[in-house]
Amino acid sequence: MLEQYRTVRAPGSREIVIRKSRFIGHCLPVETEEEALQFIEDIKKQHWNATHNCSAYMIGERDEIQRQSDDGEPSGTAGKPILEVIRNQNVKNVAIVVTRYFGGIMLGAGGLIRAYTDGAVAALEAGEVITRVLRREVFVDIDYTWLGKVENELRNRNFLTGETSFTDRVKLLCLPRNDEADNFKAWITDLTQGQALVTEGRRLYYSEGE
Repeated sequence: MLEQYRTVRAPGSREIVIRKSRFIGHCLPVETEEEALQFIEDIKKQHWNATHNCSAYMIGERDEIQRQSDDGEPSGTAGKPILEVIRNQNVKNVAIVVTRYFGGIMLGAGGLIRAYTDGAVAALEAGEVITRVLRREVFVDIDYTWLGKVENELRNRNFLTGETSFTDRVKLLCLPRNDEADNFKAWITDLTQGQALVTEGRRLYYSEGE
């Protein structure tokens, strides 16, 4: 699993007008090619009367899946520039569709490339590009006498934490970055003089800042 990667936070849509043609950029975070294809199909149904619905998507840790479609525009003027925006913005696991409603003025190949590029950029801006960071669940089981000190140190060091459960002991969910988890566990053990019971859980992606 990647330690971190860039993608979009949520579905997004934004319209721009270029020489009377409407270009609507849509984006969606996706995990599989099936999700990307379904998204493209949904946009085509939604904008069934559009002149074109051009698309591209890139999926996988190593960007293994990369597809593009000009959807009737001159070859290389729509799908390719959309895919280039995804590459240049260094995002992955995202699908983009740029819908065009022709306004009566021909743009030429260069104009189309610029328009679909701008439409794809608008889509990513609407979806909000974020960084997803791989974190590891670390459960810290301690006696109540350690709670104040541990919470204070976690807060001072800005460690991300989750829910805390209270029974006869206290169990804190901590979420250090995956590549820092081993050092975190050693630090907690040292902080509590070996009194904490430290166990690992899942590895999960969180948006930076969560």
